[in-house]
Amino acid sequence: MLKTEKKVVYKAFGLSIISEIPLPELPCLDNKTDFIDIEVIIEDLSKLWLELSDDQNAFVIKKDFIMFQVPNIATFSISEGKKISVSPLKENEEDHIRLYILGTCMGALLMQRRILPLHGSAVVINGKAYAFMGNSGAGKSTLAAAFLNQGYQLLSDDVIAVSLSQSENIPFIIPSFPHQKLWDDSIDRLGMQIKSYNPIYGRENKYSIPVSSSYFSEPIPLAGVFELIKTEDEHLEIHRIDKLKRIYTLYYNTYQNCLIPNAGLMEWHFKTTVNIIEKIGIYQIKRPVSGVNPNQIISEILKKIRKGE
Repeated sequence: MLKTEKKVVYKAFGLSIISEIPLPELPCLDNKTDFIDIEVIIEDLSKLWLELSDDQNAFVIKKDFIMFQVPNIATFSISEGKKISVSPLKENEEDHIRLYILGTCMGALLMQRRILPLHGSAVVINGKAYAFMGNSGAGKSTLAAAFLNQGYQLLSDDVIAVSLSQSENIPFIIPSFPHQKLWDDSIDRLGMQIKSYNPIYGRENKYSIPVSSSYFSEPIPLAGVFELIKTEDEHLEIHRIDKLKRIYTLYYNTYQNCLIPNAGLMEWHFKTTVNIIEKIGIYQIKRPVSGVNPNQIISEILKKIRKGE
């Protein structure tokens, strides 16, 4: 059964979340928590979806309101950065529904709360946060997992929440929750035992990896961003991204950036990214499609960090 007997309070992205839907990937909070940031509920959205949607648009996007439907799975709405509503379209799709709650819904909700969601993974290196961004399959999670194997700590996987301090606009990453998603070949390459993990629903070659022992749970300043790109070149290359290209890089790697214009968030996104690029280094990693060990990439990244470039 999708709905819990009682609502449970969880924590993710520094927010308290009370949910009618079980979210086992998230750490639980004391149910007596006085302040709730987000509510996740089950409600019938069928009439509202028919009223607002049309065949041309995958999303209904308004100021402080976003709605979308995944055929044969569920209809979702996200409103005012405070509420996620889920209307299941089919039974026994709990795992699939959770993927969208913790992915697309949380990314949209963070935008509504004026927290920048980047698409990637982030780890702690020398007391600061570093993010790895890129398209699906670029190797973001694999690289983060390789860092964890070397004793570093994970901050976030898939959705990276970046906020600015109120006093000096210093960017910092808010930890998400202690979980990673890895492809089966990445698990093998990293020497992990694949039978120890559960496959992600509908993707039998991608697995859910709990990382509680290697998870950093406090917000930490963001010092650098690395964009991963696969190339046909034979050699690994890391170079700094300069000038206006940095703004485009952050826009392109914003989670669900298609939502930004119609949600009226272009000005906010521009001002936020301008503040971020003034404070951090932004690099591009061009890596060969094959033949590069993640530890080799780590070595080159650490060299950049040590040089303070």
